[in-house]
Amino acid sequence: MRWLLPWLLAASSILQAVSQDSTTMPPAVTVVTEGYTRTQYCKWPCKCPKWPPQCPAGVSLITDGCECCKVCAKQIGENCTEADTCDFHRGLYCDYSGDRPRYEIGVCAQIVGVGCVLNGIRYKNGETFQPNCKYNCTCINGDVGCLLLCTNSRPPLIWCPNPKLIKIPGKCCEQWICDDSKKIRKTYPRHISAAAYEGENESWQKNCIIHTSAWSLCSKTCGLGISTRISNDNDQCRLVKESRLCNMRPCEVDITKHIKPGKKCLAVYRADEPMNYTISGCVSKSTYRPKFCGVCTDNRCCSPYKSKTIEVRFECPDGTGFFRSIMWINACFCNLSCKNPNDIFADLAHYHDYSEIAN
Repeated sequence: MRWLLPWLLAASSILQAVSQDSTTMPPAVTVVTEGYTRTQYCKWPCKCPKWPPQCPAGVSLITDGCECCKVCAKQIGENCTEADTCDFHRGLYCDYSGDRPRYEIGVCAQIVGVGCVLNGIRYKNGETFQPNCKYNCTCINGDVGCLLLCTNSRPPLIWCPNPKLIKIPGKCCEQWICDDSKKIRKTYPRHISAAAYEGENESWQKNCIIHTSAWSLCSKTCGLGISTRISNDNDQCRLVKESRLCNMRPCEVDITKHIKPGKKCLAVYRADEPMNYTISGCVSKSTYRPKFCGVCTDNRCCSPYKSKTIEVRFECPDGTGFFRSIMWINACFCNLSCKNPNDIFADLAHYHDYSEIAN
């Protein structure tokens, strides 16, 4: 073994010299792994503002991803997090693929879905378009939701007996005016008989396109209020304002006491005893047992979705009488979006058909 020792020492010295002079050996690589602390966007307990935000037209008011507060949903191309939710009504989801490896902040993107066909034109899923100057529409998985752009013009106030919708030259949207002429003047050229014009009027009336707007919201949330609409369903085919009395719920009754144990809402409330309607000391000739919309103990609100109009005769102490149109509620539903008119896809949601209470 002694003869190996000089050889090993020589080999060791040679290797040491090579390691000191050579520059072709790769250097050692050190991988440093840094720990990452995720940002917590949700904080509990929830701290929400007293009033929900006012979202732009067409933007849904939804509950945030923390299940805490009402917020305006993020739209396509906007940043989203676990708290800032994308507008699912528009078929959007939060795409975190561009934020590797954290996956914290994403971008609202469109879910691939079925397109829409409107007036022979095909639109892609999520595409926003204007079929004409009056509407702005969006295609969501085969359904089309439209937002009316002509919203600035409103019918005149109650003092106007004959509101009229006219076309303004050079403008897309019609404009409401008050037609205060008490009597339509008939002026005919001297060489044409009036009978010819009367024939034209009769022909025009036969071709009248009936238009009746929806009843407006009741002016009061409790007690007797008024609701109005515009209609030309008359012999003259003239747009007139119609009104009816409405009573969403009694002010003097605490409806929350009638909510069943374990429940948070009462959709429809009805008193046990019949009642009379009263207006300025005049009392309805017959008694009625109307239905009212109930209340909720959470953030939901109840509104009518089935109603009709009835005629009620009133009798006054001086012996005179009159008839009034009154809203008769058949059914109500409780939901989270009845105070959010900006959600253009609210009508696409499915509401369960509440069974009416038997008379």
